[in-house]
Amino acid sequence: MQSMQSDSSTLPESAPFLRPLAFPRGQVARNSLWLAPLTNLQSEADGTLSDVEERWLLRRAEGGFGVIETCAAYVQQSGKTWPGQLGVDRDECLPRLRSLASGLRQRGALSIVQLFHGGARASRALAGDLVSATAHAVGDDHARAATDEDLIGTIDSFRAAALRVAAAGFDGVEIHGAHGYLPAQFLSRTNQRDDRWGGSLENRARLLRTLVQEVRRALPDHLVGVRLSPEDYGTVAGIDLDETATVAGWLAADGVDFVHASLWDHRQPSKKYPDEAPFQRIRAAVPLAIPVVAAGAFWTPAEASRWMHWAEALPAADGSGGAVAVALGSAAIVNPDWPAHAAQPGWEPTRLPVSAEHLAAVAVGAPFIDYLRRRRGFVADPA
Repeated sequence: MQSMQSDSSTLPESAPFLRPLAFPRGQVARNSLWLAPLTNLQSEADGTLSDVEERWLLRRAEGGFGVIETCAAYVQQSGKTWPGQLGVDRDECLPRLRSLASGLRQRGALSIVQLFHGGARASRALAGDLVSATAHAVGDDHARAATDEDLIGTIDSFRAAALRVAAAGFDGVEIHGAHGYLPAQFLSRTNQRDDRWGGSLENRARLLRTLVQEVRRALPDHLVGVRLSPEDYGTVAGIDLDETATVAGWLAADGVDFVHASLWDHRQPSKKYPDEAPFQRIRAAVPLAIPVVAAGAFWTPAEASRWMHWAEALPAADGSGGAVAVALGSAAIVNPDWPAHAAQPGWEPTRLPVSAEHLAAVAVGAPFIDYLRRRRGFVADPA
């Protein structure tokens, strides 16, 4: 795999993640650090933003993150996948969304809502009728193949949700095309359809591209991005790295302002090309002006600096190095002031496991703490 090490200085004041991040339509984030979209189960039962979830996000903006992204927010009830999931599916959600957008702006962060539909991975208890690219079962839940009418309704819901997000005052949206959720179920080679939504890669990518095109038309001046899984990992099946790179290039032509690569672990090589990192082919497919964001187990400033020095040197579609950013997940949960502290020489973030008391002190609510207990080694409970 091409080395991610760099001989460049890693002094905090020269760390590349502290530089502003410019987007094609003129928005500029104060740095290249991104709060990853994190499932946290803190919304109200009806999907409206809660005080606890708002505080969780505002606290990370106070800590200096350049871009704050919400958790996956469902655009239709039929796509709701977890209890306590944020909803952007109706106008009743607007007052609390406006409060969050205003608070993030006051704290200096760009704000993005991730638009989501779980497809076959949605919860029947929460969503009701489940649809996917192809009829199949996930656990005890059975999904039917979506009809044209279903898909047109879903596209309309993404567009309406994007307009709602813009009306609330956010800077943009990200369409969740990763992790085996509805758009990825269509992208996957497990898609067995023989109509315009299946078969060739062009057909399998049609849903995701149509979502992007419709949202782009609805929000000509806002940020519009897409999150992609480069290849199979965990619950992701049927995703090929070369196909993902091709789709990333198509999405750039469709007008996205950024591509968000969900790597799970940025240190791991590609399964298909063991001498490469999967990020390399995504960056190469996207023009210089379009930032490519990487999420995947980043923890320390030194680690983020080394990776960015390496990633910025990768050729973009126009042959020059490309703009990149780092999204923090677990590290941001535990260390809300990561960006502010990263400028201090020798600073090292708190590592896992951490106590529930520590999490509560950094604005992680009780539902989120309970969720994190499911992750081995995250919460250190008293003996």
